[in-house]
Amino acid sequence: MSNQETTANFTTAEMEETITRISSHKGVEGVMIMNREGAIIQSTLDEDKAKTHSAALSELTAKASHIVGLLNRDDELTFLRIRSKQREIMVSPDKGFILVVLQNPNISEE
Repeated sequence: MSNQETTANFTTAEMEETITRISSHKGVEGVMIMNREGAIIQSTLDEDKAKTHSAALSELTAKASHIVGLLNRDDELTFLRIRSKQREIMVSPDKGFILVVLQNPNISEE
């Protein structure tokens, strides 16, 4: 994909800039942009991790979006946060893509 091509109104250069900016935050272990079907557009994760995460998180995001719509037809999912003892997964869905950030929540801010 060239820098002039767009995905969901964002150019590749804008996606790379966003990934670089988010990746620079303390504790961030990976950033991924995928389409709604789980196809990886950009990722800082290794290929196996990216495939595993994209498959699971695209499905989870679709289910969460459906539930939000069932509970209130006028509402939509804008952010999903999953936290465990060792990891935090933040999912920000948009019309054409899903932004995923994986981070270690146990790293102290200094």
